[in-house]
Amino acid sequence: MNLPARQTPDMEHNFSLITTIAAGFGIALALGFLATRLRFSAIVGYLVAGVIIGPGTPGFVADTEIAMQLSEIGVMLLMFGVGLHFSPGELLSVRRIAIPGALTQMGLATALGATLARFWGWSWGEALVLGLSLSCASTVVLLKALEARNALKTMNGHIAVGWLVMEDLATVLVLVLLPPLANALGGAGATAEGSLATTLMRVLFEVAAFIALMMVAGRRVVPWLLRHVARTGSRELFTLAVIAAAIGIAYGASAMFHVSFALGAFFAGMVMRESPYSHRAAQESLPLRDAFSVLFFVSVGMLFDPNILLSEPWRLLGVVTVIIFGKAAAALALVLAFRYPLNTALVVAASLAQIGEFSFILAGLGLSLKLLPPDGMSLILAGALISIALNPFVFAAIAPFQRWLLKRSALARQLARREDPFAQLPMSTARKYLEGQVVLVGFGRVGTRIAHALQARDIPYVVVEQNRERVEDLRKRGLAAVCGNAAEPAVLIQAHVARAAMLVIASHTPMDVRSMAEVARALNPGIEIVIRTHSEDESDHVRRESLGAVFFAEEELARGMIQHVLEGFRKREITSHPPDTEGTNHAARL
Repeated sequence: MNLPARQTPDMEHNFSLITTIAAGFGIALALGFLATRLRFSAIVGYLVAGVIIGPGTPGFVADTEIAMQLSEIGVMLLMFGVGLHFSPGELLSVRRIAIPGALTQMGLATALGATLARFWGWSWGEALVLGLSLSCASTVVLLKALEARNALKTMNGHIAVGWLVMEDLATVLVLVLLPPLANALGGAGATAEGSLATTLMRVLFEVAAFIALMMVAGRRVVPWLLRHVARTGSRELFTLAVIAAAIGIAYGASAMFHVSFALGAFFAGMVMRESPYSHRAAQESLPLRDAFSVLFFVSVGMLFDPNILLSEPWRLLGVVTVIIFGKAAAALALVLAFRYPLNTALVVAASLAQIGEFSFILAGLGLSLKLLPPDGMSLILAGALISIALNPFVFAAIAPFQRWLLKRSALARQLARREDPFAQLPMSTARKYLEGQVVLVGFGRVGTRIAHALQARDIPYVVVEQNRERVEDLRKRGLAAVCGNAAEPAVLIQAHVARAAMLVIASHTPMDVRSMAEVARALNPGIEIVIRTHSEDESDHVRRESLGAVFFAEEELARGMIQHVLEGFRKREITSHPPDTEGTNHAARL
């Protein structure tokens, strides 16, 4: 039998992909485990692993180019996972704070970074590129931080993700407009042809065309494909279909519409969310998302040059100060200016106190256009590594910092308990919404259908929704709605659950339904409770722990809930109003 020849060290180059993955995963595992044992974030260990196998330290050096490509796959899969839990309606629902907030915050952060660079004696073009690179936060880092705290599906998480998606869209625009502006800014090598107005129109058209294609065709084709693959019964084919859709759409968005991989994957996830198999798709892709996200942090560490700590310590300190404190302060002020609570402002501020993938792309483009000195690239990479490493600690400091602030500042206490005009029903609310009504928690896909069925039969209902902008829209339409987390007793009290006929929990976001059931039952012992669950395990757990609720799992959803709610409300009204009374009750209208 002929055995393969023994591999020599000279052959290692032919297996650079394998050696990069093996070294990256192996060292990241060891240092990530050590970091968690020392009560640090595992991300710190991943970053240090990248420094160890990077060109800035002696010993083994992994293939940086391959590592960056692998990290791009991690970014795609992470953004795809976010899209699976982030509907177009949720993205649009935070537009009033995300769009002006992101653009204003980027402008302020760019001004801070540019002012710092001008103080160093850099030209206006170099200062602008540095400021822009410091202004855009990493969506990947944000997602890991929110997932670690189970905050991705909260209202604060939606605002933070929507904010960063708007930043990504703005950065895509900057990346396309920078080349034609290079000569005017003192750079060279501009390759874009045509006037600035033409370039801007082309970019806006391409982005709009991609979004329209995904929202119109993608929302039909992708769920259709997933449904047919699922019918084969093959788990391998289903997983392959999910990954192929995520990476294929991301690549197609970049190649055809010049949209970033991350944004392409994000919209791929959003259109796949329309499929009833979206939860399964999220579960099947989770192991790959976690594995490749590790390579993203390893690749960031590989780009770090430790010499910058000795050669430019004061400049690096200035860059880190702008990233962590300057951007956070700007975001904090902006969110408070939009009259959101102090906690929301602190979460968004912590989310933006770092930079990542788009900063590297901007810095690389600036180098190629001679709009950024080599030291600028090193400072940006060092600032990214330090801010990413410190970001978990920034998030962890939110709660103690808020407690400290509330004890010592009357203004902070006022901001924390500021009256939200949508946190309670108006004094002019009709009596029919205050007793015998349905309290509907959540106004997403299922909640909306239930509300339409109730409205068609003239059954009064009060919506409880965490999204303040959605509540504002409902109020404008003349509907009764309260803004807040229904797991808090005060919110259910404001919805007058004590006199309600039924509590329907239709939220797509997993919530503390046990607390809701206990509060509702304590305030109104006779109330009927109907709950939408997200898994059979959750249903079994709540059924054991809650107080006599009726459950509907994902496969039943709106149709079963609507039928049960209407029948239950009709029976209750018949019991409350005997048939010989005048037909003015709600049962007559059913």
